[in-house]
Amino acid sequence: MEGDIVSSLRDIIAPERMFVEEPMKKHTTFRVGGNADLLIRPASVAEIEKGIQCCQELAVPYYIIGNGSNLLVGDGGIRGVVIQIGSDFSKIEVGDDDTVWVQAGCMLSKAAHVAMEHGLSGMEFASGIPGTIGGAVVMNAGAYEGEMKDIIDCVTLLSHDGEVLILPQDQMEFGYRESIVSKQNYIVLEVKLKLHKGKPEAIAEKMKELNDARQKKQPLEFPSAGSTFKRPEGYFAGKLIMDTGLAGYRIGDAQVSEKHCGFVINRGKATAREIVTLMNEITKRVEEKFQVVLEPEVRKMGDFSESRKKETLPEQAE
Repeated sequence: MEGDIVSSLRDIIAPERMFVEEPMKKHTTFRVGGNADLLIRPASVAEIEKGIQCCQELAVPYYIIGNGSNLLVGDGGIRGVVIQIGSDFSKIEVGDDDTVWVQAGCMLSKAAHVAMEHGLSGMEFASGIPGTIGGAVVMNAGAYEGEMKDIIDCVTLLSHDGEVLILPQDQMEFGYRESIVSKQNYIVLEVKLKLHKGKPEAIAEKMKELNDARQKKQPLEFPSAGSTFKRPEGYFAGKLIMDTGLAGYRIGDAQVSEKHCGFVINRGKATAREIVTLMNEITKRVEEKFQVVLEPEVRKMGDFSESRKKETLPEQAE
C-alpha cells in the first residue's frame, strides 16, 4: 500500500517536493523526531486539495504542518503522509488599501519585512516568531502585547471535506492560543491582513527593538518549540517553573532553560521521549508546589513509543 500512495501522489506533486522516509527533525525547530513515511510540499491550493483527497481515498493518515515551530514529533516518526505547507506556498500580495494577502506557508518574519518595506505597520510583534502565518492563525500566535487577531481581516480556510471558506476576523473564534481552525480541524490557505500606514524606518526600528529583547530573554541559541506551556490564568508558566526550583533541570539532553524557564530546550541530542518525560516532571512538580496545572502549548504528533515498529501504510478502508 505504501507504493500505492507514493505513486498516486506522484501524479499530483512534483518529485522534487516528495520525500520518502523523511527525518522530521529536519522540519521542527526542536530538531527532534523520527522519520515520516512520506512528506510532500504542495505549491498550490489544488495540490493541497488533491493531496488530501488522495490520502482519504486510500485511507492513509495525513497531517498538516507548517514550519514545525510549535511541534514535537515522536521518536518513532509518523505513519502516513505529512503535508507541509511552507515556502512552496508562500506568496505575498500588497494591496492599495493597507491590506496584505499572504499564503499560509509564508514565514511571519518575511511577511513582517515585506509590510515594513511598504510602510505598513502592525506586524512588528510577529517579526521574530519562527513560524508560518498559517500556523500563527491556528494558535492566534502573539508576543509583546500583540496577537494575530489584531491584524487579521479575514482567513481563507479549507475543510477536510474539501469546502473552501472565507471567514472574517469576528467569526474566527480567536482566543488565547486558539481559533476556530483547531476546533474545526480546518486548514489555513490564505490570510488577509489589515495593517496601517507607518514610516519604514520607524517600523524597522521597532522590529529591531523587539527582536533584541527576544535575543536577551529567550534561549534562541538552542533548538526549542518556543514557550513550552500556555500561560495559566493569573500566573506566568516560566516563573512557576523557576520558583519550583527547576531552572536548568535536565533529563538527557532535554533541559529547562536557565535563561527562561518557560522554555524546554534541546541541548543537542535530546529525544522526544526525554522532552516528554521532562515536561511531565515539570507539570507534576509545579502542581505539587502551587496547585496549578500547566497545559502544554507544544503540539505532539506521531509515534512516542520507545522505538519505531516498521509498518506499511494502512490498507484500503473496509
